[in-house]
Amino acid sequence: MSVYGHPRPPVDQAPTVEFAAVRPPAGPPGQGTPTRAPAGPPRARSASRRRSVLFAGGIAVAVLAAAGAVGLVAYAGDVPRGTTVLGVDIGGMSRAEAAGALRAELARRVDTLSAPVPVRVGEQTVQLNPADVGLAVDVEATVAKAVAGKPSVFGRLFGSRTVDPVVTVDAERLLAVLREGAGKVGEDMVMPAITFDGTTPKPTYPKPGKGLDAEASARALREGWLTGGPVTVPLVDVHPATTAEEVDRLIEELAKPAMAAPVTVTTERGNFVIPVAAIARSLVLTADATGKIEPRVDDQALRKALASQLAKVEVAPKDATVILANGQPRVVPSSGGHQVDTAALSQELLAVLPQPAPREITATLQAVSPKTTTEDVAKLGIKERVSTFTTYFTGGYSSPRTHNIIQVAKEVDGAIVKPGEVFSLNGHTGPRGYAEGYKDAPVILNGKLVPGVGGGVSQFTTTLFNAAYYAGLEDVEHKPHSYWYSRYPSVIESTIYYPTLDLKFRNNTPYGILIDTSWTASSITVSIWSTKYYDSVTTVWGEKRNITTPKTVYLEPGPDCIATSGSNGFTQDAWRVIRKNGKEIKREKFTWTYQPEPRFVCGKPPA
Repeated sequence: MSVYGHPRPPVDQAPTVEFAAVRPPAGPPGQGTPTRAPAGPPRARSASRRRSVLFAGGIAVAVLAAAGAVGLVAYAGDVPRGTTVLGVDIGGMSRAEAAGALRAELARRVDTLSAPVPVRVGEQTVQLNPADVGLAVDVEATVAKAVAGKPSVFGRLFGSRTVDPVVTVDAERLLAVLREGAGKVGEDMVMPAITFDGTTPKPTYPKPGKGLDAEASARALREGWLTGGPVTVPLVDVHPATTAEEVDRLIEELAKPAMAAPVTVTTERGNFVIPVAAIARSLVLTADATGKIEPRVDDQALRKALASQLAKVEVAPKDATVILANGQPRVVPSSGGHQVDTAALSQELLAVLPQPAPREITATLQAVSPKTTTEDVAKLGIKERVSTFTTYFTGGYSSPRTHNIIQVAKEVDGAIVKPGEVFSLNGHTGPRGYAEGYKDAPVILNGKLVPGVGGGVSQFTTTLFNAAYYAGLEDVEHKPHSYWYSRYPSVIESTIYYPTLDLKFRNNTPYGILIDTSWTASSITVSIWSTKYYDSVTTVWGEKRNITTPKTVYLEPGPDCIATSGSNGFTQDAWRVIRKNGKEIKREKFTWTYQPEPRFVCGKPPA
């Protein structure tokens, strides 16, 4: 069998394809057609041509194969070759591999990356803890940034590039930390406000200042953190959010109409009126930290301003308590009350203030429970007297000092201290001045007795301290007098001075306690009622030591001069011994040093 009329050649010489000969074009007219002498017989020439074609085809295939290999290399992995982040070559890696390599590098630099960053704010430098402001490298976002914007094949093969990491920071937390650390920087804005002179609105117009901006500060920290040096945060122009025009609009549309007339309030228990003065005291038109005025009515200020009006419709709750009847404790039940929901009332009031008179709103009455219920008191176990203490005085009921002792005793009588609670005498009575019913009587001031409001309260303080002491209650705060007075037990006594010196004790028993006070013209008694918890509480005194004698001091005669006979100074120890279940369970030591009280003489020294 033959191909194209030729006998079949051997298999290893068979051509893949055979082409017909291509003749050169004919030459110009008048010239013979150029001819090339045949290189050989026809079969030889055909084989030569076949070899040339095969060689050219092989080169083309090789070039295509090489180009394919180059493409495979150039586009291997997700990250272009030659890409580095934080000095780590992540080129040619998959996203997961690149993320792992970056996390390993961050772990290697953890000490550096977690170290405080010096941040300059104006003239101040703040050492910033990265964790406090969420300062960190976002690995996933950094890898995505490295993958994005793929270069050409040539660039991917032979180029190189450095990709900056994506840094995150909480801008608001950063701003708060910078403000706290740097203190006052730049220039304060003049914040807008509308205040009331009586019922006349007075504007304060805003003015810009220089200060910190959250986004500008965050941008500076993101860009400068990994450079290794201090980061400078810029101070920028800051403007209050509310403009001068808006201040004027608020005056015309809200402040002036608000002062035009009172507002009538309707409740299920009757009506009351919110006077214009109360509106002025509770309407708040001041700016927040950004300089924005958000009008509101302060419900606490409104309640205070409406005290007499609210009394027409409100009923206060009553706490359960314990009284002594025929020498026995008896529980007085609690009762609930109801009061106006001033938080809701404030919202209702704000809504009608821009409206013309007459203006009316409705208020809701809420049920109010007592703080201490009957059941609460019943569980306290107040059933017997566990301690009592009495001190004595002179002067009778007509004495201002006696008056003060009885006044404070009345205020404390019936006080209940629950288990774990601390009783504070200053906290219970508050100030003890003329307005509270106290009078001038001798007090120790700068080492001598002088007239002072509330003199004599320290005698009640000593009596109360001893009653708590012998009930085994925990001493939290007390201070003995500078001089010792024989009407008090030495060391185991206490003075008081509002607000700097206080008497405090903790009810460290599982039962509630009731403080009962009683008095005569010459004595004050304080008793503690509860459930007996200790077998006994006694005192053991040590000997007086380091005894010092007083000196004589002559004072200018007059109404402020109080003569004294003087007393010795000394140091003494006292131990409180507490027994329970037939055993001594505690022995507490108290020590005090008394100064010698001078012998004050109202007159001139002898010649």
